[in-house]
Amino acid sequence: MLRTCNRPLRPLLVLAAALSALLTGCGGSGGSDTGSGTSAVAAAGTPLSATGTSANASSGISCGLGNLQADLIAEINRRRASAQTCGSRGSFPAVGALRWNERLLAAAAVHAQDMIAHGFFGHTGSSGSSVGDRVTAAGYAWSTVAENIAAGQPTVARVVDAWMSSDSHCANVMNASVNEFAVACSYNPSNQSNYWVMDLAKAR
Repeated sequence: MLRTCNRPLRPLLVLAAALSALLTGCGGSGGSDTGSGTSAVAAAGTPLSATGTSANASSGISCGLGNLQADLIAEINRRRASAQTCGSRGSFPAVGALRWNERLLAAAAVHAQDMIAHGFFGHTGSSGSSVGDRVTAAGYAWSTVAENIAAGQPTVARVVDAWMSSDSHCANVMNASVNEFAVACSYNPSNQSNYWVMDLAKAR
């Protein structure tokens, strides 16, 4: 089944061999529906709690899906270029394009690999880290930060479709308060699934 989600940080974790066959649900507040859960968002200074090509693997893009970075930039900005309705979060007007940020990619990659290595699916890292913690540890001084996560989607189009079908994830994608983003994709060989983490932010 496909699922999405909307302290000192450890070094990048290597993939572990074992992962539970079933993904756990997302923690935190907010609605969920079949195949989706909550996304994480914080205001400035508020740490969150959990309420390319294969050659790009060293920088956090490792699913081997062609020109993954360019495809993600094009697909996310295509959605932002037109008005969207995000269910209970309401309607959002078209907003400006997001720039890719390598520090956000590093933070997203840490979390994607952590979920695989420690067999969980949620916004709180195995060390107790939040998205705000991870982005700060990657050297990004943020005023706004948000995170979407997903697992199981085989392509960029499918994962973005899943996020846009979830009220909170869609709202993060359409957030006019962010102007940079990155998406890490890590492949889990134990269940043959891609794990996706999208970090969105605006610098202070």
